Amino acid sequence: MSKIEVKPLLDAGVHFGHLTRKWHPNMAPYIFMERNGIHIIDLHKTAAKLEQAQEALRKISSQGKKILFIATKKQAKDIVADYATKMNMPYIVERWPGGMLTNFVTIRKAIKKMSNIDKMKADGTFDTLSKRERLQVDRQRAKLEKNLGSISDMSRLPAAIFVVDIKREHIAIAEAHKLGIPTFAIVDTNSNPLEVDFAIPGNDDASKSVNVLMSYVYEGVTKGLSERKEDKEKPGREKIAKKAAQVVTNDE
Repeated sequence: MSKIEVKPLLDAGVHFGHLTRKWHPNMAPYIFMERNGIHIIDLHKTAAKLEQAQEALRKISSQGKKILFIATKKQAKDIVADYATKMNMPYIVERWPGGMLTNFVTIRKAIKKMSNIDKMKADGTFDTLSKRERLQVDRQRAKLEKNLGSISDMSRLPAAIFVVDIKREHIAIAEAHKLGIPTFAIVDTNSNPLEVDFAIPGNDDASKSVNVLMSYVYEGVTKGLSERKEDKEKPGREKIAKKAAQVVTNDE
């Protein structure tokens, strides 16, 4: 992974924080200055923290583990969903289902219910229901899909979570802490960076800012996925090379 430069962060407005009266004192080390009543984030520190997060996320994904991405605010949800989909990682961009992590067994049951409805439709059982029952089942399926469809393939708890706006997603952060799940997040000047393991100081309200920060997160995760793929293919390549060497030896 290449060194993260400050200019792309600057161009995307990552440095714009909140009004000074809304700041959290623990963000002081990451604030460069105040301008027109708004705190300006030190992008050199953002770049350094982003590189640390990149490396940690690379290690997690290289082990074949899942990272759950969480962003329910309007400015970030579509961006995060897009990147998570490209990384084949689970994500939540609708309302956070309480107990998603701490009561994961119940969540899995809800996902199984969604799967059972699909089976009913496939084997014809759905067609035997009355019109009213079919309507109720369809509504239930649509609701489950909206809230849990993006995590339907997550068979176990994630190895880490990545959050946009820790104040908004405080319940998710609290659940992760309770279970000892590492937390990564974009943290604005109105939030406490000490609440997460890997805090990336930055503007979490602007789409351009979220997009550029997520692009670097994507780079770290995909690097790890690529390394895992190479490691899995390595035994096969070594086996082929060994057979080729034996053929050459026999010919001699």
